[in-house]
Amino acid sequence: MASIGHIAVGMAAARSYRTRLARSSLASIVTSMVFWSGLSLLPDADVIGFRFGIAYADAWGHRGATHSLLFAAVLGCVVGLLGPIFGAPRGRTAACAVLVLVSHGLLDTLTDGGLGCALFWPFDRTRYFAPWQPIPVAPIGRAFFSARGFQVALAELVIFFPALAYALWPRRPSTS
Repeated sequence: MASIGHIAVGMAAARSYRTRLARSSLASIVTSMVFWSGLSLLPDADVIGFRFGIAYADAWGHRGATHSLLFAAVLGCVVGLLGPIFGAPRGRTAACAVLVLVSHGLLDTLTDGGLGCALFWPFDRTRYFAPWQPIPVAPIGRAFFSARGFQVALAELVIFFPALAYALWPRRPSTS
């Protein structure tokens, strides 16, 4: 994916997570969207491994361990434990974080390229694809800034338009 889909999921999660949106400042809304979108993108930090000689197909390669359900559960729980520092409830924060992180690997299985995702790492290193793969795979790195990368970005904008619209559509002020 070109990451637009992951960002859209993070933004939609931010909207769902926030309470009392009518009383939220624009800065807190933007901060929330940046946080949840960043968390949604975090599994792709594994591409840094390319610089250190970690191959794509390795357990810690791209779409490997960081795209697993276990990684999502552990990191989501850590985020939940940190929630009270920011005045957020642990359980709700952990649940939302786990869902956002799980969405990353599951969405990547819907792409039409790459090696698939190691969803069940470390118990199973098999890379999985979904039976239906409607999302075009994006070129990695600088290759993204090409005609192909632009096509993938446009396709993701269309596919994830509902999530972006939900995230950005203004809410009515609460009457309470």
